[in-house]
Amino acid sequence: MRPGATELARSSRSVSAVEAAFFDLDKTVIAKASLLAYGRTLRREGYISRRLAVRAALGQIVFRAFGADDRRMAKVRESTLRVTRGWDQARLRALVEDTLHEVIEPIVYDEALDLIRAHRRAGRRVFLVSSSPAEIVDPLANYLGADGAISTRAEVDDAGRYTGEVEFYAYGPSKATAVRALAAAQQIDLDRSFAYSDSATDLPLLECVGHPVAVNPDRELRRAAAERGWDVLLFDHPVPLGSRVALPTTNRIVRLSLLIAGLAALGLGVSALTRSLRRRPRPVTGAG
Repeated sequence: MRPGATELARSSRSVSAVEAAFFDLDKTVIAKASLLAYGRTLRREGYISRRLAVRAALGQIVFRAFGADDRRMAKVRESTLRVTRGWDQARLRALVEDTLHEVIEPIVYDEALDLIRAHRRAGRRVFLVSSSPAEIVDPLANYLGADGAISTRAEVDDAGRYTGEVEFYAYGPSKATAVRALAAAQQIDLDRSFAYSDSATDLPLLECVGHPVAVNPDRELRRAAAERGWDVLLFDHPVPLGSRVALPTTNRIVRLSLLIAGLAALGLGVSALTRSLRRRPRPVTGAG
């Protein structure tokens, strides 16, 4: 089902009060778990082993088949924090920003982009609300033109390295608590606002707005949506983000462009020198 739910159409009138739309990230805006999407990049850069990457992929298969309850999510959080202990936050953030076009860009749902733009045209503020790390969520929110993001924040020490502890875990009821605090700070009318998610773990988030929408819902959320008469949307068209949103040039692309330009200039210089030598008169020999 394409975006353009009945409630959105009815509410696209001129907005007088401050309204907002809150989007979960994984399997709502993008087609897979963002942490899993970065598995190959982290392995290539030496952050994780091949074995750990395979375990993460298998875990994602289990989540898709059986959903993610509190116990499973707690295990994922604890194992992730153990792995990241000692990583440099600034270096990881730079890696994510440099590779966003490579990792996240191809898996953004076309339907989600349409929906985000529809809300912005209606005058609503747009926020990403995700249990994924801020290092991933914040750059994507910026590139999508969102007004902000709520995400998991890991604790860092004075040297800027992860301690293995979490400062804020944006999951389950904590998402709803953060959204209510944001709404109070920005005078957002939650009764007239929207929320989108694929998981039953986000029921507290969906229940705190007037227009909850299930997107690609798991079995439990699909059942809850049917019982409560919520709209259900199915997204299945990932599209390269660069074809819909102007992505800023990353440092890696800048370096590559400069290298290509330098090689091209060198090639032109060599070519010009060769032509010049060919045109230079040769000394006459054997005269006299």
